Amino acid sequence: MTGLEWLTDGSPISDPEGRGERAVRALGKLRHPKSTLPGRAFQLDPPFERIVRRIYGPTNPDGSRQVRTVYLQVGKGSRKTSLAAALALLHTFGPERVAAGQNFVAAADRNQARIAFEEALSIVDATPALADGARPVDSKNRLMHLKTGSRFEAVSSDGKKKHGATPNFVLVDELWAHEKADLWHAMRTGATKVAGSLLVVATTAGRGNESPDFPIYEYARKVQAGEIVDPTFLPIVFEAGREEPWDEEATWAKVLPGLAYGYPDLASLRQMAAEARERPGDRAAFEQFFLGIRQDNSLTPYVDMRAYDKGARPIPEDIDGAPCWIGVDMSTTTDLTAVLACVRPLESDEFVLLPFFFVPENNLRTRADRDGVPYPEWAKQTFITPTPGNVIDPRAVEQRIRDLCERFDVREINFDEKYAQAVMGPLTDDGFPTASMRQGWVTQSPALNVLEGLILSEKIVHAGNPVLRWCFENIAIHNDSAGNRTMHKGKSRDRIDGATATWMAVSRAVREETSPYDRDDFVENWSSF
Repeated sequence: MTGLEWLTDGSPISDPEGRGERAVRALGKLRHPKSTLPGRAFQLDPPFERIVRRIYGPTNPDGSRQVRTVYLQVGKGSRKTSLAAALALLHTFGPERVAAGQNFVAAADRNQARIAFEEALSIVDATPALADGARPVDSKNRLMHLKTGSRFEAVSSDGKKKHGATPNFVLVDELWAHEKADLWHAMRTGATKVAGSLLVVATTAGRGNESPDFPIYEYARKVQAGEIVDPTFLPIVFEAGREEPWDEEATWAKVLPGLAYGYPDLASLRQMAAEARERPGDRAAFEQFFLGIRQDNSLTPYVDMRAYDKGARPIPEDIDGAPCWIGVDMSTTTDLTAVLACVRPLESDEFVLLPFFFVPENNLRTRADRDGVPYPEWAKQTFITPTPGNVIDPRAVEQRIRDLCERFDVREINFDEKYAQAVMGPLTDDGFPTASMRQGWVTQSPALNVLEGLILSEKIVHAGNPVLRWCFENIAIHNDSAGNRTMHKGKSRDRIDGATATWMAVSRAVREETSPYDRDDFVENWSSF
């Protein structure tokens, strides 16, 4: 919550030209059909009133508005859509309008754009002073101010792009959910052509580092923390700390400024939290959409990463010679190659994971920028092994496996068949216990179930390897109609190779403990973990 004290501390907000006061007064004259205030007055509660004053009040020495960009991240139910519509109307019909001005709400899809338009139209219809001077164009999600030609329009990222627009005001709704960044870039670059333009991003928290909101979110956090000084950029990031208890109402109150005024509905939050305690996926959604905690990259996570992180214990000593099973997920150029050794220390019920990763050495920095992870730093810390050239050298992978076979009692070396032959062939020829493993649901689904059980029961030890953790947090889970699960990386470019090698190795380690082998008994035994 660093940098948000001004929202509640009553400190003065600069307003030398009176524009902040003027904006608040104008919004106070609006009516909302769902308002419970006298006369159905538009509800602008103190935190949001101070946001409006902070946007419009401070000025530059030449008298122009100081703030040009606003990033507002706040949880669902905080009435962002109503605020968005009201600000758009302030620039279309109110004191911020200019003749023939172009004002937009840019939504993630057509449905959301329609909601934004209908919200603005409902305010106009409920406010006689606006309704008399407005002309709606329903088919275009557009409102016109007849006297000045200023217009408001709700557009979507999956609709016709607005690359020719020169907007005076843009409010970008739920930027994290925009499938592509095209509309965002069109509006942002268009706004730079107009003196005094205002760009507002109003969003809930996003996921990962590939959605369009991530760069501006990162910038907003740095400005809010004081790491960057930029008086033209106003960051308002409501974001609970990961160490704060996600299911306590005191945490909710800190990051949901409308909660003290009746929204979102507290009883509904309590019910959702109660259900989320039992379902990791629901907890992740609760944290993202209400608490502002940016989630790991997967939209359908495999396991609660808090539970995974409990395995970040040191690797036990004296494990040399212990039984070991190896999973190998090969690649050539873009993915990681992962070798995962699952070691079973004697007289222990733990599964010790020793991961090894390989990536082409050439363009390592470019690959890091593409994937959004510190490959060069990981290489320095020996968490990954760069191999010379533009493709992964299979000889380096083969030698690592041979070294593991020298150190441990390796029972099996299991390969994903894809790209495996260059490494698997020589090892097989030399008598190593190699095997190939198919990646369909028949093998994956029971393997994922047992691996999840081992993680939740804290029997997995991985020493906090950052590359392996990154792979696990990128997992997306597909559930078929029969309840079978398979892992994939969805539409993300992020890597899951280490997780794939893990379930391969762990599944074979567990299999050896269920003898004689029978698939039905095997799955039943797994479910007991």
